[in-house]
Amino acid sequence: MDQQTKAALKEDKFVDTTTHGLEWVKENRQSVFVTGGIVLAAILIAVIGAVIYNSRSEAASVAFGAAMQTYQTPLAAPGAAVPPGVKTFTSAAERAKAGNAMFLDVANRYGFTPSGRNARYFAGLTYIEAGQNQQAEDTLKKVASGWDSNLASLAKFALAHLYHDTGRDPEAVDLYNQLTAKPTTAIPAGVAQLALADMYSSEGRNDAAKKIYANLKQDDAKGAAGALAAEKLNGPATGRQGAPQ
Repeated sequence: MDQQTKAALKEDKFVDTTTHGLEWVKENRQSVFVTGGIVLAAILIAVIGAVIYNSRSEAASVAFGAAMQTYQTPLAAPGAAVPPGVKTFTSAAERAKAGNAMFLDVANRYGFTPSGRNARYFAGLTYIEAGQNQQAEDTLKKVASGWDSNLASLAKFALAHLYHDTGRDPEAVDLYNQLTAKPTTAIPAGVAQLALADMYSSEGRNDAAKKIYANLKQDDAKGAAGALAAEKLNGPATGRQGAPQ
């Protein structure tokens, strides 16, 4: 078969395929238009959603930054001279309450954004500083149950401290063990174990604390947790003896 014949056959095949395609579109015009409309609508919704999310995320970031600025405002002694235009607080509790209101606002308005989720965590921390322990527990539990594993581990760590400070050590121990079993970048296993050992040590349960320090020193010989554990082991040990729970 010569080249001219091959070219003619290819052209006939292309024309035939195109013709059938046009006929199919003509016969199914309504279906084509409906499908095309659905695809176009989906694309438009996705684009609009992305634009709205980015806009909301930016607004959340700005609001979170303002809340952090309030939370980090320096404290001034009562009666001390304050330069004009400089905002200060006379106590950590007063500052925490002011920051808490701002963090809650960000969390409630932009809870689906990273800044909104971080704001809820800081709302829990500021509740603790303001002495509102029940509100702190409720808020931190919400963060701890979230899908962000790093933020959830930070919330559990804060909850463990809160439980210890309010005489609920068994619950604190449970959280430290959870964090040890499922470590995150934010709270490695060694950090959770050190906190648990420090809690035992603060209660005078030095045998329990030393056991954890010794294990960390051995298991994390070249890490920061191991170094801190070794330092703790070399320090003075006083108080009653006890066994870990």
